[in-house]
Amino acid sequence: MIIIPAIDVRDGRCVRLYQGRPEAETVYADDPVEVAARWKKEGATRLHLVDLDGAFRGCPQALDILTAVAAVGVPVEFGGGLRTLAQIEAALEAGAWWVILGTVAVTNPALVAEACANWPGRVMAALDARDGQVTIAGWEKDAGLPAAEVGRRVKEAGVAEVIYTDICRDGTLSGPNVAATRALAKETGLSVIASGGVATMADLRHLKEAEADGVSGAVVGKALYEGTIKLAAALREVS
Repeated sequence: MIIIPAIDVRDGRCVRLYQGRPEAETVYADDPVEVAARWKKEGATRLHLVDLDGAFRGCPQALDILTAVAAVGVPVEFGGGLRTLAQIEAALEAGAWWVILGTVAVTNPALVAEACANWPGRVMAALDARDGQVTIAGWEKDAGLPAAEVGRRVKEAGVAEVIYTDICRDGTLSGPNVAATRALAKETGLSVIASGGVATMADLRHLKEAEADGVSGAVVGKALYEGTIKLAAALREVS
């Protein structure tokens, strides 16, 4: 199981939000590139870079940061405000190995299918859910669809891997929603990366128990920054 450190960027700084709320922000570092270098040193094989300004504004704002983080030498999955093919292409050219599509995974499945055809294996989807219902536009709007339904749609479009975030747990250190993550993988046949609430090594072990059902990894954010999980130790135990 892959462990993916999260680097969420807002106003050029590395931050974490509580349950995705912009007003509930904690700043952990002024330089995301230094953070990326730290995770590389500790053994990261993939980084999860989110442009929060892009997510809230509907257009990527941090491609320069993406380029700098990618130059550290660890493959980067990048999301936040990617709504057009031109934006997707720009992110890939800026250094992303994978792009993460959120809002358009719900609003424009044809674009997702075209992106998957243009860049095979490099398009992921973010299924961000509150009480099982997918949200869009920086988690500010309820899409009115269950995660499994969106998952089936993006799989049909050609996406093979998704990130499932339980918004109510994100940034809370309250533990991931293992049951919902496992159910999404089993119901859709997708490879699912868990996100939101991971706090301890026990949480990672519980997710690993669902690996046979299609849970392929975990995005870990606050737990790494607060020190409740040590990346090198986590990689040794569950990777």
